[in-house]
Order: sequence, then C-alpha cells, then structure tokens
Amino acid sequence: MATERAMEMVRSDGREEKLEGAREIRRLTKTSSMHRRQLSGAIESLVSMLGSGDLDCDESALLALLNLAVKDERNKIKIVDAGALKPLINFLQSHNSNLQEHATAAILTLSASAVNKPTITAAGAIPLLVNILRDGSLQSKIDSVMALYNLSIHPNNLQIILSVQPISPIINLLRSCKKSSKTAERCSALLESLMHFDEARNALTAVEGGVLRVVEVLEDGSLQGREHAVGALLAMCESDRRRYREVILKEGAIPGLLELTVQGTPKSQTKARMLLQLLRESPYTRSKFQTDVLENIVINIVSQIDEDERSGQAKKMLAEMVQGSMERSLRHLQQRALVCNLADLHVTNCASEVSLK
Repeated sequence: MATERAMEMVRSDGREEKLEGAREIRRLTKTSSMHRRQLSGAIESLVSMLGSGDLDCDESALLALLNLAVKDERNKIKIVDAGALKPLINFLQSHNSNLQEHATAAILTLSASAVNKPTITAAGAIPLLVNILRDGSLQSKIDSVMALYNLSIHPNNLQIILSVQPISPIINLLRSCKKSSKTAERCSALLESLMHFDEARNALTAVEGGVLRVVEVLEDGSLQGREHAVGALLAMCESDRRRYREVILKEGAIPGLLELTVQGTPKSQTKARMLLQLLRESPYTRSKFQTDVLENIVINIVSQIDEDERSGQAKKMLAEMVQGSMERSLRHLQQRALVCNLADLHVTNCASEVSLK
C-alpha cells in the first residue's frame, strides 16, 4: 500500500529513503484528505528532517508537512506540537528565497488554527512576518499578510503587530495588488483592526497615498474588501473627525461611499451611512466639500431608507445619483491615478491557508 510504504521510507535511517518518502507523502496528500489523515503518523519524522542543514531534506519535508496541514485541523496542531515552529522560524530568516517562501506558507496554514495562534506568536513569528512583508518576494509578502491577518484575530496580537510598524509595508502591498483580490481584502481587514489605534492612524496618514489606497479598495474592492475599507475610514473619522475628515474627503471617498449605501453588504451600508454623516457634519466653516448639493440630497434620502421597507424607488434614485457623481469624478480619479503610478497585479490565489503544493 502506497501510504504504508511512504511511512516506512520517511522513518528509515537513509537520506535517500527519507527524501523519497517525503516526496511521496507530498504527492499522496495533494488531492486526498483521506491520505492526509492516514499519513498523520509521519509528521514527527518529517519534522525531524527540518533544520538538518540539508536543503533537499528541508524543502521536501516542509512541502510534505504543508500538504498534510492544509484543511486538516488536527494535523495543524500535531505539526506545531511536534516542534516544527523552531525550524520554521529559522527558515523565515533564511537567505534562500524558496525556503523562506515555503516557511511563510507553512506559518500561514498553521496560523489558521485557533489553537496554534498563541504558540506561533510566542515563537516570535510576527516581527519576522512583517520583515518579509517589507522585503520578501511577492508570494512571501502575500502569504505574510494573510498570516498576520490570521494572527490578528487572537487577543493582544494587534498590539504586537503594531509595535513592528506594519502600516507602510501593508500599503505598499495594497498599492501593487488588484483591489478586488483576496490580498487587498486581507490588507484592508488588517488595516480596519489597526485603525482603532492612534499610532496606526498616524502611520497611515504619514505614508504617501496611504488613505488613497484604502479609498481605492472602497471603490473597486470585493464586497468584503469594501466593507473593511469603509470600516477603516470610519474608525479614523470616529476617533478624531476634525483631524481626518478633510483627509478622507480630499481622496475622493464620496462616490464610493454613496455606491456602498446601495450595493454594499448590510454592514457596509450601515458604515457608509455613518461615515457620510460624519463627513457632512463638522464644527468648521462649511468648505467646498460640504457645499456639494448632491451629497446633501443623498444624505437626506439615505437617512430615510431604514424607515421605509418599501424604499425601492428611493434606492433607484440614489443609484442614479451615485452613477452621475461617479461620472463627474472620473476626471479627478484619472488625474489621481497618474500621480500614484498604479500597477495592479492580478493576484487572486490567496486565502487563510495556502493552496496545496
């Protein structure tokens, strides 16, 4: 039987047999959840191959463990319990880009388990993931931001993430990826959580084009991405409306917000209405942004939608007005795009875990 033979080889003393066994386990677990369960007994032997100084052994064992962990909660926990984190942490610091990429993918997959999150944090993974987000390969950057998002869900990890200055590298990745991608969605989700801290808000506004990147996701992101983007902007404005109102308005957020009140998720619609209200009301003298007649009319319509379940006509009117507003904003958006030198990359293969290798 193939699984039994693979187990025997990976448990043998010979280097070549171990390599062949690890490669066979990787192959068998690529498409079969049954094989992942049957081969879980090989985890300790595979972990023992890591950190040997033999690059072939490191890569073969790491890829086999990665496939064993994907979509298998028990294997994720077992891999961490077997001591895989110490060599993985070392691999995150490797000058070998392939090994670093594989290790980042492994941390991403293992961090999808709630049980593993505190252990991964305690092992010192977060600063290394931010370093990779800053200087790693494109795939490593994508996997690192996904892993940071996974880890951010655990209490107290946001403060640790914030302490290693992640905002600038997050914005740089957001600048380069397609705004409707899962990458942009996770970047926006992480930013939304971080925007509840003053240090993060300061960092975002200090980065050139930082708020603009969030507004672009608000306009062109996935449904979930747009929800996180409006949440990030709302957290900023709620924290200090005097400070952030003009910053958000100057990046042209109004058209995207108006569209969200019609086409967004229920949470997006609520957040968009709240933010529009904050952007409309100000203790300052009315500025050119506030005197926009369209904005004032739309705010009045939006405020009535929840009071009338049969508001189809109002929503239709609002949608038409949003379209008109967006068309009038096109010239501004085109000029802004030229200045920012956008270069969207079509990256879509991202999730809370990596794909099978």
